[in-house]
Parts: sequence; structure tokens; C-alpha cells
Amino acid sequence: MSAIGKLLQAMFSSFKDLVPIILVVSFFEIFVLHQVPAELGSILVGLLFIVLGLTFFVFGLEMGLFPIGESLAEALARKGSIFWLVIFSFSLGFGTTLAEPALTAVANEAAQVAANAGAIDANKQAMSSYAMGLRITVAISVGLAILLGVIRILKGWPIHYLIIGGYIIVMILTSFAPANIIGIAYDSGGVTTSTITVPLVTALGVGLASVIKGRNPMLDGFGLIAFASLSPMIFVLIYGMVFLN
Repeated sequence: MSAIGKLLQAMFSSFKDLVPIILVVSFFEIFVLHQVPAELGSILVGLLFIVLGLTFFVFGLEMGLFPIGESLAEALARKGSIFWLVIFSFSLGFGTTLAEPALTAVANEAAQVAANAGAIDANKQAMSSYAMGLRITVAISVGLAILLGVIRILKGWPIHYLIIGGYIIVMILTSFAPANIIGIAYDSGGVTTSTITVPLVTALGVGLASVIKGRNPMLDGFGLIAFASLSPMIFVLIYGMVFLN
């Protein structure tokens, strides 16, 4: 019964999170547009699915992804092998990013727009190659970003110097990159930090900082997501400069 109670509590919490969105949409539909939403029944069923999806997603994070990330990070740190910890951090960043549905969607859309604009050939093979190139570029960048973040935790480097330096590089590269890749590069930083990457990477940082002597999980365990958001912008700008000029 306790498990059912927790499930119902999580479902109610998910519904509360959706209430502001429901209120905003309802206000504009009723008081601004003066209309009832089309297919109201379908919308209500969709909202129910969203509540259920959020509920099970949160449960999945707590039961699966967070424990996996933390336990692997702690085990590798206790093993004392920096080599395997570095390999694991890069592989985790690369694998989770390549699996991100949001990145796949943005890469495919970018390929379609690039084909329509004449930047690449308007055929399936060229668009698929372009989209996969973007995905692999972003995945490599996130893998290296997580690797850098793990080294930062191990060495105790201040995070703000790395972040400031990274954005200076972004601004410099923006001046030289093709105009048609700049928006895609900036968006790539956001889509990488989505449903798969964030839980595992956060758990990795917190778990690692928890077992390393002299590290504070609150101060040192977070910040990997910032690297994961920053590095794709740099790498995609370079990708555009190399392949689209």
C-alpha cells in the first residue's frame, strides 16, 4: 500500500506542475480568443497521458538512472583508477547524448532546412549524413565536456573560470562561423541537456564528489550540465566552419 500511496502522491505532484500551463492556456482560450479548444476531449486525454508519463518518468529516475550513475561513479572512484573513470565519463556523455530524442529531432530538422536552403544536396543520403554528423559532433563534445568536468572535480578547479573561458571561445568562433550554423550551434547546447543526459550526468557528478576526500557534493558535484550545454556550441560552430564553408 505504501508504494501505491507514493505513486498517487507523485501523480498529484505531476498534476500540480502542469497546473500553471493549464491555467495560461485556458485564460487565453476563454478570455482572449473567446473560444473553446478544438477537440477538447482529446486534449484532456493527452493531459492525462502527460501526468502519467511524468509520474513514471520521475519514478524511473529515482529507481534506475540516479542509482546507476551514483553507484558507478562511487565504485570507480574507490577503485582508484583515473583511466577508467575518464573513459567512463566520456562514454557516458557520448552515449547519452547520441540517444537524446531532442537532439535527433533538431538534427533532422536542421538537415531538412539546410537541404531546402541549398546548403546540402536535397536527397535522403545527404540529409541523413548531415544530421548524423551533427549528432556525432555534439555527442563527442558532450563526452569531452563530461570528461573535463570530472577532471575538474578531481583537481578542485574553480568552475567559473572554465565557464567564462568557454563562452569567450563561443563568441570568438561566432564571428568566423557560417551564419547558417550559428543558430543550430546555440540550440545544440540546450537539446543535449534533456531527459536522458541530465539524470545520469548529475548522478555521476554527485556520486563522484561524495566519495572524493575534500570535495563537497553541493559545491563540486554540480556543474557538469553547464559543461554539457557549453561544449556543443563550440564544436558545432567548428563543424560548420570546417564542412560548410
